[in-house]
Amino acid sequence: MLVAPPVAAAARSLPPTRFHVPAVRSDLRTYAGGPAFVREPREELFLLAVGNFVTQDTFYESGTDRDARYTRLVGELAVEDPTWTAGLLRWLRGEGSMRTASLVGAAAYVRARLLAGSTEGPSNRSVIDSVLQRADEPGELLAHWIAAYGRKVPTPVKRGIADAVRRLYTSRSLLKYDTASKDFRFGDVLNLVHASPDPEKPWQGALFRYALDRRHHPEQAVPPASDPTLTAHRALMDAAADERRTLVTGPGGSGRLAEAGMTWEGLAGWLQGPLDAAVWEAVIPAMGPMALVRNLRNFDEAGVSDEVAARVAGRLSDPDEVARSRQFPFRYLAAHRHAPSPRWSAALERALGHSLANVPSLPGRTLILVDRSDSMFWDTVSERSTLTRADAAGVFGAALALRAEVANLVEFGWNSAEVPFTPGEPVLEVLGRFHKLGGTYTTKALRTHFREHDRVLIVTDEQNASYDPGGPAEPVPADVPVYTWNLAGYQPAHGPTGPHRHTFGGLTDAAFRIVGLIEAGSGTAWPWTAAPTSPLPPEGAAAAGP
Repeated sequence: MLVAPPVAAAARSLPPTRFHVPAVRSDLRTYAGGPAFVREPREELFLLAVGNFVTQDTFYESGTDRDARYTRLVGELAVEDPTWTAGLLRWLRGEGSMRTASLVGAAAYVRARLLAGSTEGPSNRSVIDSVLQRADEPGELLAHWIAAYGRKVPTPVKRGIADAVRRLYTSRSLLKYDTASKDFRFGDVLNLVHASPDPEKPWQGALFRYALDRRHHPEQAVPPASDPTLTAHRALMDAAADERRTLVTGPGGSGRLAEAGMTWEGLAGWLQGPLDAAVWEAVIPAMGPMALVRNLRNFDEAGVSDEVAARVAGRLSDPDEVARSRQFPFRYLAAHRHAPSPRWSAALERALGHSLANVPSLPGRTLILVDRSDSMFWDTVSERSTLTRADAAGVFGAALALRAEVANLVEFGWNSAEVPFTPGEPVLEVLGRFHKLGGTYTTKALRTHFREHDRVLIVTDEQNASYDPGGPAEPVPADVPVYTWNLAGYQPAHGPTGPHRHTFGGLTDAAFRIVGLIEAGSGTAWPWTAAPTSPLPPEGAAAAGP
């Protein structure tokens, strides 16, 4: 997740700032009072995009202010450097796994370009299409656009959504996402964007008609006879209430649920009764890995057998399942912290290890500084998590140290100390040796612990307190790389960027892979340009649609 702007991008429309090292701004301080530097706009947007959960307040900055800063930066760069910005938004939704930020950003991108009359770069239509990857997202983007910009939805937005609808609307996605809790049902989206069926999907026309009937004439809606999933689902819904439990727990019950696209979320309401052990054991084979993680307590409370629990644990700790889930490592840490019984702990710890598989094995000597200041404990990584940024920083710092050839792992705050570890030991054991250490004295920690290391990695919220007049990396020779992971996305930087000084944001495995790219000589690449990718289609080349 390199945020030093690439040479190619700098040459497009913004002044070349690849190695511009700004002077410290006397009128700008970190929120903790230390010297602050101004980031180049791409750096600021990238860091904010991957470090910000939309609408979430942080200790130093309100959610409203952060959201306004994000949409402003997206809008400015959508006009000034549309290709770079389109690449960021597509990457956010894909490898970055930042769903809401990519949807909000795509709307801001199109809005700014329409207001400016800009037509250069990727089309507005293609950018909208590129961020819609789940079947409920066309409705979510429409809801956001109308709430933020009014009920008049521009044609490029409609066409981009229509392109996505043709890709995403299937019978299973309709059963999962076309629910009364949604602001915009599938039928609403079809009406608003006038999406026609994909001519290469002959079944889609009947599906669209059924979605419209479900929305506007639910009492008359009949699933297409040619669709086995929808007809099997209707048969389950029409079953008498006193027969439903037998349909689930009897022979073939698991297959029957899977054939009908019945999700675990809808099972309790359909059964009109509690999910006991027999019901859970029937539905578990069809559940995804993160659905299993969320329901471990329910499994225990229902009394799921040890045999079934062992199969669940096996799936949780399967490296292929972990890779497919694309979850942040702190999701497994949170699950481990709140595991209701010991039978899940080992599997979750192995899953945590698998989720860090892309952390680089760094050669040479590496100094890793993990911020344990008070501000790292004040905010959680998201509103839906109980994990603090201190938790997340500790996990990543420990993982980096364990994977490195030779590493010194240091926790810092008001004071600093080396954290002992043994190569090969579990990440969670190392995490238990961290402490809470007060203020953010990054420069002092570097002065104390830097000893001719080959690189320095700092995991922090960058709220360096006033201790030295310069940036915290000043004790490190200019030719030694210093990588900073900012977990909060705050606006002021604790130090300037430039040659061998890089800032990252967020906690995806992609952030760590970039270290290897930089040191292999590919430091001019952003994550979405580090490897060949399919370009966004030019204006007029999107899929056929109204």
